[in-house]
Amino acid sequence: MIQRSFLPAMAAALALSACMQNGVVSSNANIDPISLATAPPGAAPGTCWGKTVSPAVVETVTRKVLLQPAQISSDGRVQAPPIYKSETQQHVVQPRRENWYEVICDATLTPEFLSSVQRALEARGYYRGPITGVMDPRTRSAVRRYQSAEGLDSGTLSIAAARKLGLVAVERTPAT
Repeated sequence: MIQRSFLPAMAAALALSACMQNGVVSSNANIDPISLATAPPGAAPGTCWGKTVSPAVVETVTRKVLLQPAQISSDGRVQAPPIYKSETQQHVVQPRRENWYEVICDATLTPEFLSSVQRALEARGYYRGPITGVMDPRTRSAVRRYQSAEGLDSGTLSIAAARKLGLVAVERTPAT
């Protein structure tokens, strides 16, 4: 018998691991739950996408504003000090950004492919561990470290990273 308190957690886990109908976001093998996303506008059908979100950077500046200047007597003595008030303002230094990136779809993530990913990361010094052919936390962490050097902070293997690792063919433009 399942207790009622476990039902919401179980439903959430099932939702995260389920495939979406349009094939855009696949199951949990290559997708971080945080980066679960649909596709960006104009994405090709049958492609898989991940998304990272960088929060806005807000700067808070507090300054003192003079309300009343000091009152000084004719002999130069301060009769009343100046009066200031603190004024705080916030400015958006960098707006929130969404970064869409194409990822390897689950149909491609076979144990053989994932073993190749682990070997490629191991050869570059990012992965240490057994070659299991599974996208486990150790492999995901190695993928994150490898991609962060390229400016993508995600444990979801992107197409660009897979190409740099030599695991996915590079698209060629037809000669005209």
